[in-house]
Amino acid sequence: MTHTSVAGAAARGGSLAEQTVVVIGGSSGIGLETARLARAEGAEVVLTGRDPDRLGRAARDVEPWSTAAFDALDPAALESFFSDLPDRIDHVLVTGGGPYYAPLAELDRDRAHKDFDEHLWLPIAVARYAVGRVRSGGSLVFLSGTGGRSRGPGLSILAAVTAAQPALVANLAVEIAPIRVNLIAPGFVDTPLSARLLGDGLDSRRDQLRATLPIGRVVGPADVAALAGHLMANTALTGATYDIDGGQQLVS
Repeated sequence: MTHTSVAGAAARGGSLAEQTVVVIGGSSGIGLETARLARAEGAEVVLTGRDPDRLGRAARDVEPWSTAAFDALDPAALESFFSDLPDRIDHVLVTGGGPYYAPLAELDRDRAHKDFDEHLWLPIAVARYAVGRVRSGGSLVFLSGTGGRSRGPGLSILAAVTAAQPALVANLAVEIAPIRVNLIAPGFVDTPLSARLLGDGLDSRRDQLRATLPIGRVVGPADVAALAGHLMANTALTGATYDIDGGQQLVS
């Protein structure tokens, strides 16, 4: 873990002022935007990512208290990361990779196991390591999605994971209380990950959403980051799943 001094880190009156926010998967997209929000509100940020170069660029933007480049799906690396954290942290946000789509006939067992690891085992591991590190009333925030609520060819793994995550989060909220645990379920979010998944179809998807969503625009990382910040700050919220899709489910 690389520590970076934060000059003039005095709180600026935000709801996360003088708190420590850990962002696992914070080198781009929703994670990076949440780190920016936390820093703007006067929080110290611990930023992690798989790719050291991309993490370095994000760190120059956010100026975190520390960074750590590792694969969160590596059990030993994740345990080591938590053991190196300060004795008291306030919040942990865990982002994720893209969903795994595959027709049943083409389903790759190893890829499916990785998807389960990322969306189910990783939250379980983070919750275990959070006990004794995250303060009473602090929070864990995980990312899911709404795409797996549809039914169709290629969605079996995604549907199973999407159904399991809210149940897992609700139970973790009871089991590791008074640490709070919540789940954010975005629809389409205009992130670098979405760009990689859609490729040449990105612009047409944006146009379609602008024309059909009740909010009249595409949901961006800052929208999700604002929700994540609220879930961290509002100490009455735990055990729930919060959709953020601009009304996409209402018109799909």
